[in-house]
Amino acid sequence: MIPDPLEIAVLRRMIGEGQLTVPDLVAMLYDRALAYPDPAVFITLRERADLLAEAALIDPTLPLAGMVFAVKDNIDVAGLPTTAACPAFSYMPMQDATVVARLRAAGAIPLGKTNLDQFATGLNGTRSPYGAPRSVFGSEYISGGSSSGSAVAAGTGICVFALGTDTAGSGRIPAGFNNVIGLKPTRGRVPASGVVPACQSLDCVSIFANSAADAATILSIAEGHDPDDPYSRAPADIALPSLPRIGILAPDERVFADDAAYAALHESALAQATALGWTLVEIDYAPFRAAAALLYEDAFVAERLAGIRPFFRFHADAMDPVVAAIIEGAERFDAADAFLAATRLQALRQRTDTILARIDALLLPTSPTIFTVAELRAQPVVRNATLGRYTNFVNLLDLAAVALPAGFRPDGLPFGMTLIGPAFTDRALLYLADALHHALGAGAGASRAQPATSLSRPVDERISLVVAGAHLSGMMLNHELTERGAILEDATTTAPAYRLFTLATTPPKPGLVRDETSTTAIAVERWSLTPAAFAGFVASLPAPMTIGKVELADGSIHPGFCCEPGVLPSAIDITTYGGWRAYRASITAPFVQEAIT
Repeated sequence: MIPDPLEIAVLRRMIGEGQLTVPDLVAMLYDRALAYPDPAVFITLRERADLLAEAALIDPTLPLAGMVFAVKDNIDVAGLPTTAACPAFSYMPMQDATVVARLRAAGAIPLGKTNLDQFATGLNGTRSPYGAPRSVFGSEYISGGSSSGSAVAAGTGICVFALGTDTAGSGRIPAGFNNVIGLKPTRGRVPASGVVPACQSLDCVSIFANSAADAATILSIAEGHDPDDPYSRAPADIALPSLPRIGILAPDERVFADDAAYAALHESALAQATALGWTLVEIDYAPFRAAAALLYEDAFVAERLAGIRPFFRFHADAMDPVVAAIIEGAERFDAADAFLAATRLQALRQRTDTILARIDALLLPTSPTIFTVAELRAQPVVRNATLGRYTNFVNLLDLAAVALPAGFRPDGLPFGMTLIGPAFTDRALLYLADALHHALGAGAGASRAQPATSLSRPVDERISLVVAGAHLSGMMLNHELTERGAILEDATTTAPAYRLFTLATTPPKPGLVRDETSTTAIAVERWSLTPAAFAGFVASLPAPMTIGKVELADGSIHPGFCCEPGVLPSAIDITTYGGWRAYRASITAPFVQEAIT
């Protein structure tokens, strides 16, 4: 017997202990694929003998030894046709896509090629001549797309994990509708060479898994620069606080297409996030929504034509009519329109950057609702747009995202939430997603069983820095921290043994001094920086400022701003104000205010 949900760490332990062999695992999962009643999940399934032959040669000590995975059929697997769900487009690749090759080198075994919305154009999973895969929780309901078959294969336990692609939500929407983790990495972090482009500058290879821990494992193997991909980027990791500030929708933006059950599940997820200690901050979603609209309603749609223009010119009649109409719509835009669209996006990015600077991540519904296949086909464009309300903007704004299971409607259909953060916060988002996933108790896949594996917080080698004056958030010198990638970890106070002075400098600076006779706690913030950023910051400090040790209210001690003792005789004691921000607020004369700022 193999456990549900399928998890890499659990299966690897079973193989290592001799409870399971790689060929046995492959055979059992192949049998599941053959027995699954929905024939629309796979476009091409490998021959059983080929799979078992590959399994017999796998080194069982490899990190993904025997981990069977499904591959969306716009990603090349050598020896299997790549169709992009369009038979007239089909070709036979001679080599694996880079991401597939990396996973196979780690011991993973591709099971076959999964169905998709044709040319990855759609978020619903119904735009394919190979049929419309259904959610594993309801045969009348859409699987979500465009990575429809991959999400179902992962959700139903046919494979350990699956690869999809995500340009506008194609890896997140189907994750939500099939109760699995859907990681949309930072653009270019996972190479897209060997992937049929949808919008090449925005496309991401996405990962479906039953746990955030598995998604992190797969990411670590799949990522890395690839010279064959012009948009490839070297991976990096930006940390987020374990108790983050999370941007959420204001009430008037909580649109659920009259789905009261989804609305209620959204509120429950927010309550659970608060219970985890996260600080929820309502944001202005309007610029994000406006950016999302650019993807299909403006010149950006022309990039979909660019990817297949030679084929489209001669074979448009061989395509799904809805997909063909969307791509044909690109013909009305010219190069000037493309530049105007880029400028509109840049203007929106300035607005969204301002919002994102005040928070650590966003937490949004993955989709406002779920439709039946019949409902979607009755209004294929309008309802597809509804699905993408909270997903379309992410790649345009160069953000990372993780979709996670977040509960079930009374009729048993799943609901999902998505965490979204700046580029290269992928691992930090996975950590937060893991905490919320386990707290919500929605389980994984069709089994709804809780993942056994938790994701440890990424090793944090960052150095804390306690600030008490002009470097506080929103104040004059805070940019010297944020420009170095500093993260606000905590807004707190010192232990009740400090005094605060305003120094006779130009402009005036605060001086924090420990004084055991004082019973006052001073308002401070604790930020964190990488060692390199911390060193650069300290090196730039002007006299009389120094870095010493500051004790906080919780008893912890961290590096923090202090001042040279020799400047105190000419300083003014402002301890009674309790902090630099309160002191500044007390100064009302305009000329004094100007002198300080």
